[in-house]
Amino acid sequence: MLSYLLFSYWQERKYRKKPFYKLADIGWKKNCPPADAALLHTVAMIGDPGDVRTDGTDPVLKQVEQWKANAGAHSTALFLGDIIYPVGLPPEGHLHHTAAVQKLNTLLQTFQDFQGRCIFLSGNHDWNKGRKNGFEQMLRQENYVVNYTQNEESYLPRHGCPGPVTLQLEEGLLLLIINTQWWVHRGEKPMGRKNGCDYDDIEEFFIRLNVILKQNKHQRILVAAHHPLYSNALHGGKFTIKQHIFPLTAAHKRFLIPLPIIGSLYPFFRKFFGAYEDMAHPRYKHLRKRLLRILNRYSNIIYVAGHDHNLQHFEIQHNHYIVSGSGSKHSFVKKGGKATFTLEQLGFFVFNYYDNGQVWMEVHAVAAGAAVAAEGVVFRKELKSVLQEQTDKVKV
Repeated sequence: MLSYLLFSYWQERKYRKKPFYKLADIGWKKNCPPADAALLHTVAMIGDPGDVRTDGTDPVLKQVEQWKANAGAHSTALFLGDIIYPVGLPPEGHLHHTAAVQKLNTLLQTFQDFQGRCIFLSGNHDWNKGRKNGFEQMLRQENYVVNYTQNEESYLPRHGCPGPVTLQLEEGLLLLIINTQWWVHRGEKPMGRKNGCDYDDIEEFFIRLNVILKQNKHQRILVAAHHPLYSNALHGGKFTIKQHIFPLTAAHKRFLIPLPIIGSLYPFFRKFFGAYEDMAHPRYKHLRKRLLRILNRYSNIIYVAGHDHNLQHFEIQHNHYIVSGSGSKHSFVKKGGKATFTLEQLGFFVFNYYDNGQVWMEVHAVAAGAAVAAEGVVFRKELKSVLQEQTDKVKV
């Protein structure tokens, strides 16, 4: 057993904080959009920025500034939830209030002179980690953002409702936003027109989602949410060997008390039963199952989420599933499996939409251990759909 653990730990050490590419993508640097293709819209998806540095030295925001410099008016930036750690925006007088306001102001000021759209959506931390007063906490944060920006569409979906909300970014490119925290939240949550939501029965959400996707089969659809549908990381039940041997590090990284064998009970529980924020938890599992049942009917979807603090890409049944959750933290992600790309580094995903109908994905990462943005694009790939493949065949 000890030999197996040591070997597994050595294997992990070899790929930690290094990009994993599936075999067909190893030569990705040679792949670029056609020279004659004009960029119509660029979208940056930044997940979990809640621990952003407020002194102007944040490395991810440095990367964002570089993206902004070339983005122009036809651009959109989305923060994919967990806007403020640890518990969103608490009331004045609370222990975390001052720091929370500073973090939120740092993000808002980054986009103060932005020519495009900037949109915030909620994550579990913004809802007080699903605890009591979470809805109230989230509304405080939403109102702060909307008042600051003077833009009703800067925080979506509004009023903590489930969504879906759509924005037509360009002809042929639709943005669809879902508040996935609504399903896993344990406390009070809004429903019905009395709370500003469009319907009184949550089944209407799934009906509307399917109608929207059916009506827009002719274009590419970017779905933005907080919770991923595929993940090779913590919320997908993946743990390091160290976490099996030192399970108390889940509470604090300095709790290095070895508990081999017994220590595997915690990862086992998270993988097969799950905490509220894990895919294995019944509420999350139900939402994931319902969403995938609908999304699998179509082949023009790019689903982007945060939640896990790393960068991942999956291509499953002609759709693309992305985790862009390392906006301020990074943590272990297992390579391989169904993933075509994984990376345990700070960064975010960018999606570029061209006049030939192509969507190209870029991964913007900060070099491991770097104090400032020093790495840049570490992966690029065309996100093909059945629709795009058919269009390319007609052109040939």
